[in-house]
Amino acid sequence: MRSFRIGVDVGGTHTDAVLLDDRLTCVYQVKVPTTEDVDGGIAAAVRRLMRESGVKPGRVKVAMLGTTHCTNAIVERKQLLRVGVIRIGAPATLSVPPMTGWPEDLKRAVGGQSFIVQGGREFDGRPIVPLDGEEIRAVCSQFQGVDAVAITGVFSPAMGEDEEKAAQIVKEELGRDFPLTLSHQLAGLGLLERENAAILNASLTGVIQSVVAGFRDALHGEDIRDARVFFGQNDGTLMTLESALHYPIRMIACGPTHSVRGAAHLAGVTEGLVVDVGGTTTDIGALTAGFPRESASPVEIGGIRTLFRMPDLLSIGIGGGTVLHRDQTASVRLGPDSVGSRLFDEGRCFGGRTWTLTDAAAVVGRVRWAPSPPPSREEHKFCEQAYAKMVAAIEEGIDRMKGRAGAVPVLLVGGGSALLPDRLQGVNQVIRPPHHDVANAIGAALGEVGGQIDTIVSIKEDRRDLLDELKEQAVALAVREGADSEKVRVVETEEVPLAYLPGRTVRVRIKAAGPLVS
Repeated sequence: MRSFRIGVDVGGTHTDAVLLDDRLTCVYQVKVPTTEDVDGGIAAAVRRLMRESGVKPGRVKVAMLGTTHCTNAIVERKQLLRVGVIRIGAPATLSVPPMTGWPEDLKRAVGGQSFIVQGGREFDGRPIVPLDGEEIRAVCSQFQGVDAVAITGVFSPAMGEDEEKAAQIVKEELGRDFPLTLSHQLAGLGLLERENAAILNASLTGVIQSVVAGFRDALHGEDIRDARVFFGQNDGTLMTLESALHYPIRMIACGPTHSVRGAAHLAGVTEGLVVDVGGTTTDIGALTAGFPRESASPVEIGGIRTLFRMPDLLSIGIGGGTVLHRDQTASVRLGPDSVGSRLFDEGRCFGGRTWTLTDAAAVVGRVRWAPSPPPSREEHKFCEQAYAKMVAAIEEGIDRMKGRAGAVPVLLVGGGSALLPDRLQGVNQVIRPPHHDVANAIGAALGEVGGQIDTIVSIKEDRRDLLDELKEQAVALAVREGADSEKVRVVETEEVPLAYLPGRTVRVRIKAAGPLVS
């Protein structure tokens, strides 16, 4: 019997939902406005998808969600838990306390309670100072009103034993089910950046519990009760519900990543650029081996510097709802404000009074709608200038993201991609794949499950044997998350020699991915 999977992706303007069959063919799609509470839009999208498609709930076997919940919580400083921070690193790291450089409002939102205790490791795992368990117990007694704890140790990616021991003590003092984040499980070198990621992850524990409950309610509301539930993460793969509850920060930036993955699947292309045009922004990402190219630079989340792996994206404040302005010199200015999901109420093509980029595209004949009343000659010229400025900005963004000279293929996706012309400078082929307007939801539903190893090793034996062992570990992680053991593969291997450390010390990052086991 034919089975199906649901993919839902929440954007700033629209929430998209798709139904894919067991051959990963899109059989139905819907697009609804994103609601202020987000959950309402998800429920509406699932409801429309199931009732309009006519598919019986029991035939839906898997459901995936990519959401902006976690991003919004950090940016808006809302729904964040108060976090107690323990750094294992005295006396070596006392000069720079935790949360250094944080915006004051975000520091207040997460509580700002931090302690540095004795301990830490050298790069090869040797203790700098022995861990003092009684000191950690004393710290637990000093926490006031904390809802979660983040633990970070010096060089814990090489040896996470101190963090594990500290976590055991915290559980004994605060409760077995107390939310904990251990920084070495998030990986990444750089003490402060890794610590920042751990604190943000701990603060999102309450948000992700709400997300899980909301998605379950949306599915149960349509009597979808037996489907396996997965969540999108920012490297283009999926994680289980259990992993999402532990690592909600991995959901940051999953939306644009899903668009890249969905575009690659729909077009059958593995290399090139993806231009995702939404109602508010345009995201340009590079496609490498069918996955988004990852950024090599530190990433800021809500004003906080982290070393969390993120897709290499260029975001431009241009979308279908971008408002058109005249500046003091009478030239056109695009945004940065957008009518967003209110486009069909406020745009001139739909009876509103606001000129947007969608209206400009209509005036130049790119889309079928027409402003009402018809534009004056001056307004017509204004729209032509705005449209040309939009295209020039997109072309400049494409040039910045190429990474090499010469023309490249570009995949246009997103609801706003209809605004763009069929030819662009520096592009040898413009591809508009089928279902391009819901590529993000299709990317969420594809079902590639990942496992990643990010560690520091000292190569004392045969390098090839060591890499093979780490690759096996990455594959095993992917299989544990739900990947098909017969089809899982290593998709990326990265070795970075650490010249500032003695011996043949290397940071190794290996990523494996594979389709869901049927």
